[in-house]
Amino acid sequence: MRILVTGSAEGLGLAAAEMLLGNGHDVVVHARNQDRAAALEDLTLRGAGLVVGDFEDRDAVLRVAAELNDAEPLDAVIHNAGVWSGRAVFPVNVIAPYLLTALLPGPRRHVYLSSGSHFGGRASLEGVDWRGGVPGSYGDSKLFVTTLAVALARLQPRLLSNAVDPGWVPTRMGGPNAPDDLELGHQTQVWLATGDDPDALTSGGYWYHHRRREPHQAVHDVAFQDRLLEALAEETGVPLAPGR
Repeated sequence: MRILVTGSAEGLGLAAAEMLLGNGHDVVVHARNQDRAAALEDLTLRGAGLVVGDFEDRDAVLRVAAELNDAEPLDAVIHNAGVWSGRAVFPVNVIAPYLLTALLPGPRRHVYLSSGSHFGGRASLEGVDWRGGVPGSYGDSKLFVTTLAVALARLQPRLLSNAVDPGWVPTRMGGPNAPDDLELGHQTQVWLATGDDPDALTSGGYWYHHRRREPHQAVHDVAFQDRLLEALAEETGVPLAPGR
């Protein structure tokens, strides 16, 4: 399979890319800038493709999507790129995965990185600054992207769309004292992107270490899903293609 892993210069994204490449898949890695891309040299020397773009910059996301569409079609995307705090929270954690979902027609599997923090998110779109003029709420962003994953599964049944809580793992974002197992942090993403057993071929799930869990109740609220998709389409000018 040909798989894009966003935010793969370190942490969970790098671990997922390394595992996929080791399993014989055709991997496309992503870095925010050329300096970060240097960390991926080992993977690119082993045959991985590379795209570079700062997902805080919406134009960079559009350029990356166009570059990917000009290349061999993707089979899956692991939407791993994310930030914990600051003005980039909504642009990187929500707008970028939404745009890649809407603009890449090839992938039949989408895996979105969620977080247990989504349970603290607010199921309200009022006053959200999608462009990052002010710092955004991480919990809100992860509630929104989890809702996106489940909405996509409902509206586009030909796709497999799932959200994954990788746990609180000791990455740069999670910090050195995070209690969860780093080795388990990326395995569910890889499994959902490539697996062929019955559980991996389901859609609309919220997963933690290969087990499906019940997310925030708003995630399954169809009216909230529709409001979120309408807001994202209006904000970006890019609607999801119906039934793709």
